[in-house]
Amino acid sequence: MINYFNKKLSILKVNKIYLKLVKIYFYFFGEKNMGDIGFNFDNKPSRIDILNKIIALQKYSKYLEIGTFKNELFSKIICEKKIGVDPYSGGTHRMTSDDFFKKNIETFDCIFIDGLHHYSQVIKDINNALKVLNSNGVILIHDCLPNNLTDQLVPRMTLNWNGDVWKALVECRTKSNLDCYTCYADWGIGVIFKRKNSNLLTIEQKNFKKLKYNFFFNNYKKLMNIIEFDDLLKKF
Repeated sequence: MINYFNKKLSILKVNKIYLKLVKIYFYFFGEKNMGDIGFNFDNKPSRIDILNKIIALQKYSKYLEIGTFKNELFSKIICEKKIGVDPYSGGTHRMTSDDFFKKNIETFDCIFIDGLHHYSQVIKDINNALKVLNSNGVILIHDCLPNNLTDQLVPRMTLNWNGDVWKALVECRTKSNLDCYTCYADWGIGVIFKRKNSNLLTIEQKNFKKLKYNFFFNNYKKLMNIIEFDDLLKKF
């Protein structure tokens, strides 16, 4: 047990050193840390409340969760059929999302994506989820509103971490056949309906992985199509 904690402490120290080096790199060669945007999710509904309310109101019966970790969310979801996918813990299927979608033959009403918070994996999970989403269903994506540059650094260097998930939702917002929003709750919950885009986003950069955080910082309201939960329910 002592060796375990010593190992964890060593990893933490290395991460702190690495994070300092990353910050130095960004200061001289990359993006500047522009401070906090000021997102405040106090008194906002949790993802547990949001999902259960949507499932109940829409009478959804089939739920898929990508990235269950320790079942903090999955165990509290009330739905007739639930499938949870994670390579390490929780859920019902011990495998990567890529492997799951290769073998899966089912369709779902509600899909929650909270796996690896890297743009390249998130957009892959979204595209795979769209193929198995029922026509009246919805996809939700966690961690779409990073409050500062550090919160979205890849790889992960902080406890509270969004990664660059936001880039995947921005890409979806540029597609005419997807109607996308970001619910202002629980670190930002992206919402995707498989229908005509009601507020099509147009940006010059087509390589979404190369989008910079300062672009998000200065344009997040336009990019993310932010909406309160009560208003989101009216979109169903």
